[in-house]
Amino acid sequence: MRILKHTRLIAGIVVVLGIVAMAMWPESIEVSAAQVDRGPLQVTLDEDGEARVRDRFVVSAPVAGRLQRIELEPGDRVVRGKTVVARLATADAPLLDPRTRAELQASVEAARAAVGQAQAERDRATAELARARTTLERQRALMKAGAIASDSLEASETAVTTAEEAAKAAVFAFSRTEYEVQLARARLQAPAPAGRPVEVVAPVSGVILKRLRESESVVPVGEPLIEIGDPARIEVMADFLSTDAVRVQPGARVLIEGWGGGHALNGRVRRVEPAGFMKVSALGVEEQRVNVLIDFDDVSAAGRLGDGYRVEVRVVIWSEPDVVKVPWAGCSGAATRGRRS
Repeated sequence: MRILKHTRLIAGIVVVLGIVAMAMWPESIEVSAAQVDRGPLQVTLDEDGEARVRDRFVVSAPVAGRLQRIELEPGDRVVRGKTVVARLATADAPLLDPRTRAELQASVEAARAAVGQAQAERDRATAELARARTTLERQRALMKAGAIASDSLEASETAVTTAEEAAKAAVFAFSRTEYEVQLARARLQAPAPAGRPVEVVAPVSGVILKRLRESESVVPVGEPLIEIGDPARIEVMADFLSTDAVRVQPGARVLIEGWGGGHALNGRVRRVEPAGFMKVSALGVEEQRVNVLIDFDDVSAAGRLGDGYRVEVRVVIWSEPDVVKVPWAGCSGAATRGRRS
């Protein structure tokens, strides 16, 4: 009986020890292993960009008139001072409706009446001048005889001077009214036929980028017609977050990818604009952006890149030819945003 009790006690102790051992037994932990090696490493700032012609020229209408249809199309080449890009005929004078014609006819009659009034005023001023001169001659004779004071003679001389100025003003007024009659008659004349078209030649050599006006229409002075640029002078513009733009330096190396070719193009940062602007992202977040201008090292290697084409730029802000590289969790082996090791 005593042996049975000891057996049960031992068995219970063994079970308790087994449970404690299982609870304290260490669990296996999954780990990832990667190879540490040496090699070149670079840190880049990546952003979408846009290729654009560096120098753009907008040709505007030099005069108001009727623009003839522009036959040139985007992509056509033009030569400075030789290629005619647009032709404008001077606009015809508007036709006169019966009411306008009656008003202009009345203005002619009013101008004629003003001529008569100015003529009468001229004659009156001439008569007063003649009387003032006669009075002055009489006063001078009396002055020699000592019959009047010198003040009376000076008053007569002043009256003559005033009459002369009044006569000149009357003559000018009469001439003005005659010109007003001519002006009123000119408004009643029939519109003259349009003269020779004004030819607008290309101010620079290049290609047509945009045709802002195509069909025949009446345009005012300064109306934009076409846009000309030289595709050989192309650049890339990319807007970076202001927090990234402060890390970009002029002259930094740039890799231009995603342009449609099978290889990356090389470029250099030419300028980081000093002023930023606000831009709303696709998620509706307001961001402060800064334009970064990039030049190609070899424009001929850009192939068929044109104005407004999309590209991807990678601005190198740090690089070393030989560093210890450790893979970063969450970053692929070919990631562009590296970290120093």
